[in-house]
Amino acid sequence: MSTAEAPTTINAGIIIRRVLFFILLIGLSLLYLLVTFRGLDSPKGMEQAQIAREIARDNSFTTKVLRPVSIWQNGELRDGQPIIKDANRDTYHAPLHPVLLSWALNFVGGDDADKWRMTENDTVYKLDRVIAATSVICFLIAIGVNYLLISRIFDPKIGGVTALLMLLCDLNWKFSQTGLPQMFMLLLFSCACFFAYRAVEATAEGRIALLPALISAAFLSLLVLTHWLAIWIVLGFAIYAGFFLRPRGAAGLAALGFVLLVSLLPLLKNKQYSGNMGGTAILAVFNGLGTSEDSVMRTYNLQDAYLPLQNLPFKIVRTTILQAGDLFSNLGSLLTAPLFFLALLHPFKRKSIANFRWCLLLMWFFGAVGMAIFGLKDGASTDPNQLHILFAPLFAGYGLALIAILWSRLKIITEIPPLRNAHFVVAVFISAGPMVLDLPRQIREVGKAGTVPPHWPPYYPAALNTGLASQVREDEIVVTDQPWAVAWYADRTALWLPNQVSVFNELETLAQAQDSPFAGLLISPYSHSSRVLPGVYNEYQEWAPLVLDGWASVSTRSGPGTLAKLDPELRTILTRYPTPVRFVDSLLIFWSVSPAASAQ
Repeated sequence: MSTAEAPTTINAGIIIRRVLFFILLIGLSLLYLLVTFRGLDSPKGMEQAQIAREIARDNSFTTKVLRPVSIWQNGELRDGQPIIKDANRDTYHAPLHPVLLSWALNFVGGDDADKWRMTENDTVYKLDRVIAATSVICFLIAIGVNYLLISRIFDPKIGGVTALLMLLCDLNWKFSQTGLPQMFMLLLFSCACFFAYRAVEATAEGRIALLPALISAAFLSLLVLTHWLAIWIVLGFAIYAGFFLRPRGAAGLAALGFVLLVSLLPLLKNKQYSGNMGGTAILAVFNGLGTSEDSVMRTYNLQDAYLPLQNLPFKIVRTTILQAGDLFSNLGSLLTAPLFFLALLHPFKRKSIANFRWCLLLMWFFGAVGMAIFGLKDGASTDPNQLHILFAPLFAGYGLALIAILWSRLKIITEIPPLRNAHFVVAVFISAGPMVLDLPRQIREVGKAGTVPPHWPPYYPAALNTGLASQVREDEIVVTDQPWAVAWYADRTALWLPNQVSVFNELETLAQAQDSPFAGLLISPYSHSSRVLPGVYNEYQEWAPLVLDGWASVSTRSGPGTLAKLDPELRTILTRYPTPVRFVDSLLIFWSVSPAASAQ
């Protein structure tokens, strides 16, 4: 009787657990999208969103964010005077994520910005929610792929616990709300690993592994087209495939060939519009090895940019090792993820399980080197270059398997059967801690926020979407310290504030002659409130009086221009932009060329 009822009991338990999992999945998705969502907060996320909108408008890969260095590259390419309008070709971002977002925007009619204008009482831009929803969908599909993969590597129990860890990982949800491509990358990387493991299985069984290795390489190629930094992960896979997958060498060369093939078109376009295949994306190396990526993007002549290359190998090794300090948080604070490195010491009986971990290790190691070279901010777990999160599910799966093996060897398990799965319960509860502890705070903040923008300072979507957009014509250019926000929320072309005042004057004259005049200067808390006072001066130097003018006006209870007009060069500029439009007192201020502009 008992043997006949056992399968029914097991099936019923599995069904109940899966139903509860899907209820939790749907509930958290709605909670993060409809209740706690605070809008996009990543500059590169906003920039990719506005590129996606241009793609949806059939404007190809153009951007409304103008970098001074891009204008300079255009002039060098033409071997003469640059054309500002031709510098709007994006050569910084990988193309695949904006394409995905453009489909989502097309689906909801997001290409028409006028239909999505905010009201004064709106705190979240509705199209922000569309971008976040796209990322959440990719994340949920990635959970399913990882469940199938880890169940194949180990067993469905470890696969199910890993899926639950992913769902309760606070960092995954944070990434889904930034506009960054990490959740789409997680999906592509998980698919690549699924077929990579199939190739490892085939090799362990003495079979040819070329087909699954090629499919894995194809997904890795798509990963590179989503974030250029992923080429380092491909290098790790190519080395492993070249030495350990049958036929030896062919799979590794095929992986590199796939990447070269699919990347050739965007790289050639970069060369066409910037003069080199790396475009402006290659300048991101200043983020890791230089002083500031922002600074070099605001530079008009690359000969003025200094990249210190002394002791380069030592720097790379040092910054790679330093990532260990933030590794736990960068892996989503999943308790078992760092245990992957201990699992490297365990002699797994199945060859495929033992061999696949070395494939993962090589991909992760090369990815860490890439992050060290191109920069990963300390303590910034949602940094645009953060690739550790892609490895978190598989690392957690290996860690769970190691704990399960060690736990099963304890005598107390045989004496107290209810403790059989206690290790899984502890791992889930501790890993879910950051989410469980932070969710009540997020919900309380939603209730208290009222009409205050969630990411103010430095972003005030409604002020840009309605106030700024109404004062700037579509053929005019706004010079600003947050061009990505102006391009996305106001749907206006924005020039990143150049490093030098003389460059501003030169580009102003050039823009006027090319029928795309400057409409004014927008100074926001991005420049004056996101770093300490010496940092503001070091970053903005000649512009420091204008950048700090808002705080000076607030502090002295005087009108805008109190500090800026003390500088002769800035005083001359402000005579051409005489009307200060204050969106938020003097902290978000637009110096308009139009004397008829009304103060807000």
